[in-house]
Amino acid sequence: MPTLAEVRAFIRELPDAVSVAIVQEAATARLLQLDADQRPVITPGRASRINASIRPACLRLLTGTVQQPNRTGTRFDILLDEASTERLRLDPNNGTRFRIAKDTKRYRLPKVPASCIELTDTPADS
Repeated sequence: MPTLAEVRAFIRELPDAVSVAIVQEAATARLLQLDADQRPVITPGRASRINASIRPACLRLLTGTVQQPNRTGTRFDILLDEASTERLRLDPNNGTRFRIAKDTKRYRLPKVPASCIELTDTPADS
C-alpha cells in the first residue's frame, strides 16, 4: 500500500481536471462508506430517543420503539411509549399538528429522519 506522501505526489502529477475528479469521487465514496460503518444500525424493535435536532421542538427527546422504515431507509416510524405520548398530547407547542385522542396509550409518529434517532438499547446480536 502506498504511503500518504506517495498518494499526494501521484495526485499532483495527474494530467488534467478529469483525472483529479475521478480520484476525488473515489475519495468521497470511501468517506461515505467509513461514515456509514460507524453509524448504529436502526432496525424495527430497537428502543430509541428522538434527538434535539428535530423540528418541531415538541418532538425533541421523546422516546419509543423504532417501527418500519420508509422505502429508502432514511425515515422511520416511532411508536412512542406511554409517557412520551402523554407529553406530546399535552405539549402546548404541539398546537394541532399531532392530534392524539385521550384514550391513545402509544402514538405512532411517522417519518422521523434517521439522523434524528438515537438508539438507547443494545442490539440483540451483540
